[in-house]
Amino acid sequence: MLKQSLHQKLLQKLSPLQIQVIKLLEIPTTQLEQRIKEELEKNPVLEYASDNKDEDSYEENDSSEREHEKDNISIDDYISNNDTPSYKLQSRNYSKDDKQEEIPFSTGITFHEHLVDQLNLRILDDREKLIADYIVGNIDEDGYLRRDIDEIIDDIVFAQNVEIDEKEALDLLDIIHDFDPPGVGARDLQECLLLQIERKDLDSPPVSIAYKIIKFYFKEFTRKHYDKISKRLNITDDQLKTAIDEILKLNPKPGSSYSNPMSKTVQHIIPDFILEIENGELQLSLNNRNVPELRISNAYSDMISDYNANKQNQTREKKEAVIFVKQKLDSAKWFIDAIQQRQNTLMTVMEAILDYQKEYFSEGDERKLRPMILKDIADITGLDISTVSRVSNSKYIQTHFGIFPLKYFFSEGMQTTSGEEVSTREIKKILYDCISNEDKSKPLTDEKLAQILKSKSYNIARRTVAKYREQLNIPVARLRKEL
Repeated sequence: MLKQSLHQKLLQKLSPLQIQVIKLLEIPTTQLEQRIKEELEKNPVLEYASDNKDEDSYEENDSSEREHEKDNISIDDYISNNDTPSYKLQSRNYSKDDKQEEIPFSTGITFHEHLVDQLNLRILDDREKLIADYIVGNIDEDGYLRRDIDEIIDDIVFAQNVEIDEKEALDLLDIIHDFDPPGVGARDLQECLLLQIERKDLDSPPVSIAYKIIKFYFKEFTRKHYDKISKRLNITDDQLKTAIDEILKLNPKPGSSYSNPMSKTVQHIIPDFILEIENGELQLSLNNRNVPELRISNAYSDMISDYNANKQNQTREKKEAVIFVKQKLDSAKWFIDAIQQRQNTLMTVMEAILDYQKEYFSEGDERKLRPMILKDIADITGLDISTVSRVSNSKYIQTHFGIFPLKYFFSEGMQTTSGEEVSTREIKKILYDCISNEDKSKPLTDEKLAQILKSKSYNIARRTVAKYREQLNIPVARLRKEL
């Protein structure tokens, strides 16, 4: 039996404009420029504002041509026409006589191609070449062979139906160990360092001692048990120091030493905000240099006006064309409003951060950085925490003392013994300075560091010191020990 009943539901739905704003908030200035260009290509109603001075002459000419075309646009242009010229339907609409010149572009070779080139210089039969190719293919970007030889042998058996034994594979690995850069194809750090030290003059006393340390006392060396090494090798502290200096010159990641400038990618940071000091006052502005101003084309607005003035005399095809144009107009308005809301939200959040951290931004002294979390800025601005998070993510500010990501200014806080609230970043700075200035022959333990911080009114536990030290990527005292 069918029943009809009424139910009330409370649903939260996002408008197209809200969705646009959320998506645009997440992207930095560098991606915003590309996003605007994509929208301009998709929507013919959008165009650059006439007072945009930053476009180059080509774009200005191109824009003027487009505007001239739009001035002559009518609804008839959007009605389907079977007499469309054939050249409009062809993707390759150039003459057979046109000569297409291709400019050759030379790029450098990759690390693996460098290894393959060396392999091709070796005299190997087809079987050996096949096995060696598989081994080289399993070497990672650091230059290590991190897979077991048995696994590589199994791959070759299944993929190529070639039976090989472990000795044959290891013999070919020895050939690869002779490749440049030194240490390539090593299966662990000890083997990597050994391959490199073996290429040096082993008759030299420091190199000879370094070889023995890596070969026989590598475990003690990694744990910095220098006393044990000196005693077992019967050498002085000076001899040990010179040998360790030789080891420290070796490259633990040989693959990283192969740097090809032609294939190197460089990341350029374009700040989203610019902070300047004018007449002793902080002046904040958005970096709109690469963000063109947009507007809705008058030609399309006039088209709608003409249609509304003569509604009675319009055909069904013209009505459909107008519906399409109206959709594009609405989409263009939403996009322009979304860009404006994005800019306003960015400024609102950054101004709140600037006001909250005014003392820090005035002097650039990290010790003046107050504890600040996303909720603090959300409470000041009246925005949602997720909105503040989107604004602070992947955004940068250029100040008179450097360029910083917005996330840099957010940190937790704690109270000193006097009740003053300080940023954990300030504590980490003191911790870093203490470790930087310590006696490396007797590095400070976490317990000792906690005592030093306590003497400076920072009452934190040893495990908290260990946590901050790990966040700073500083090893434990034993591994910081030097001769």
